[in-house]
Amino acid sequence: MATTVKGYAAHASDADLVPFSFDRRELRVDDVEIDILFCGVCHSDIHHVRNDWGGETYPIVPGHEIIGRVTRVGPQVTRFANGDIVGVGCLVDSCRECSSCDHDVEQYCLNGSTLTYAGKDRHDGSPTYGGYSETVIVSDRFVLVIPDGLDLAGAAPLLCAGITSYSPLRRFRAGPGKKVAVVGLGGLGHMALKLARAMGAEVTLFSRSRGKEEDAFRLGADKVVISTDEEEMKCVLGSFDLIIDTVPYPHDVNPYIGTLGVEGALVLVGYLGPLEGENAVNSAPMVFRGKTLAGSLIGGLAETQEMLNFCGEHGIVSDVELIDIQNINAAYERMLQSDVKYRFVIDNASLRK
Repeated sequence: MATTVKGYAAHASDADLVPFSFDRRELRVDDVEIDILFCGVCHSDIHHVRNDWGGETYPIVPGHEIIGRVTRVGPQVTRFANGDIVGVGCLVDSCRECSSCDHDVEQYCLNGSTLTYAGKDRHDGSPTYGGYSETVIVSDRFVLVIPDGLDLAGAAPLLCAGITSYSPLRRFRAGPGKKVAVVGLGGLGHMALKLARAMGAEVTLFSRSRGKEEDAFRLGADKVVISTDEEEMKCVLGSFDLIIDTVPYPHDVNPYIGTLGVEGALVLVGYLGPLEGENAVNSAPMVFRGKTLAGSLIGGLAETQEMLNFCGEHGIVSDVELIDIQNINAAYERMLQSDVKYRFVIDNASLRK
């Protein structure tokens, strides 16, 4: 029997999120039911709600940075038991058969991974609804263990911002002896600073304006470079092994590529779209210095669990501002003004007010 739960949903691209009741399915044999304690608010929630990428179907219940407590499990579930503290990130299913799924990169499922919200269930075609709600039901393969000792509200953004930053750092072997730079100090950027520092790299923040130095050093940066200052940029030409670019809008990456050393890599994690016109990329540094311009999308389930374990070992969580769900629309407006340090997290107990 389906269970009716409370949540918040957008019913149109130009409408506020409002209270919404909907049904969660009955447990399948491999399902885990989770009572949601906290849910992070990601910038992509706004993109989905406002149909910035097109093709959305309403209503949308956002939320893919979920921390909660297991309340029921299906008969075939052995990894989890009632009372366990667990997490759910951006995915709740994939085909489980393609080469991507076989290699634990389910986010690149060749048959299309199933998003935690604004997606369609692979079995019955019903819409997936996310973590701005009381409960969620997810196949146990897509449920993650939250290490003991982490602040649970601060751990919620690890399920998206954390893994999005961690994956390219691991892929390009950030660590002792490596110089890593981060472009942008927001939800992704502040996690990249913390993680790169914990990995043992020398860490630099690129910022377009002054005033972020204190936060940057607190979060793990060794230095701050003002990217609009030509002299400061000249001083770091050819310096970095890896740059994590978290900027979410079209911008010129060529100056940053110039600061990469031979065979260095710049990885885009914030912007989805073409870099053309005045932002067109010059391929000469890639050819003559072996540099790489790459992209990265969240991470697979195994790598996400690895990231969570790493954060547990190092005591890393996101810097968050806890809000009631009733304030979600104001939070969206503040996010658009970059008025949050550095991630909003919903206290889902507020749904019961």
